[in-house]
Amino acid sequence: MIPTKFEYYKVDSLEEAIQSFNELSSQGKNPMYYSGGTEVITMARANNIRMGAVIDIKGIPECCTMEMKDNKLNIGSAVTLSQISESKLFPLLGQTAARIADHTVQCKLTIGGNLCGTIIYKETSLPLMLCDSNAVIYGKNGRREVQLNQIFNKKLNLLPCELLVSLKIDERYFSLPYVHVKKTKSDKIAYPLLTVAALKKDDKIRIAFSGLYSYPFRNKEIENYVNDEGMNHKNKISQIIEHVSSSILNDTEGSSEYRKFVLKNTLENTFKKLNEV
Repeated sequence: MIPTKFEYYKVDSLEEAIQSFNELSSQGKNPMYYSGGTEVITMARANNIRMGAVIDIKGIPECCTMEMKDNKLNIGSAVTLSQISESKLFPLLGQTAARIADHTVQCKLTIGGNLCGTIIYKETSLPLMLCDSNAVIYGKNGRREVQLNQIFNKKLNLLPCELLVSLKIDERYFSLPYVHVKKTKSDKIAYPLLTVAALKKDDKIRIAFSGLYSYPFRNKEIENYVNDEGMNHKNKISQIIEHVSSSILNDTEGSSEYRKFVLKNTLENTFKKLNEV
């Protein structure tokens, strides 16, 4: 049960969403956009978030589309993880989505909710960062399109009242060799000790992580180590572990030392698989 009362609004257009958000904000109701609602409901029940109103965006066509257009895959922010994985359009993102929560939750949890929510892992961001994806955003000044890597720094940094409409990914990335590995404490369905997504483009490996820090990330310095032809795998891994050591999480999912151990083994397997193609 959610301990506080809130108002529910369902909108049919981007313009209506922004108008509703601004009106509710002016009334001091601390509105939130709502798509799948899994995290909003969970966090509200735990009294970790408080809102006076939610704005349901599932009635906005642009937020619910998933289609190929002009050689790009357009995924609306209200598209569920199960729709993404079952479509098989973007294999790396599909495999990532299929390992987040159980199937029942995947049928409700949306990619926008995963990217914009408060849970730290945001694993769908990893393939999107690797593929130079674009985010389509709508706000009081209208529509803008920007590369995700420019606005994703620990979280998706949107301006007040802005709404993530969709994500665009170039189809040339879909056929590239990739690796996705998720390691958990004990169960397949759990928060990650470590999730690694990597792909190989133009003989260079791109790699991104979740569960290692308190936020997901892709780091160019780490990729420089990965692609340094003057170092063997052992030295590359040592350099990477030294680079990340000071910020590795130490929590109930696993100690920082155990995460280092998992990272070492995961990197070894990732390098092996991608260097074979």
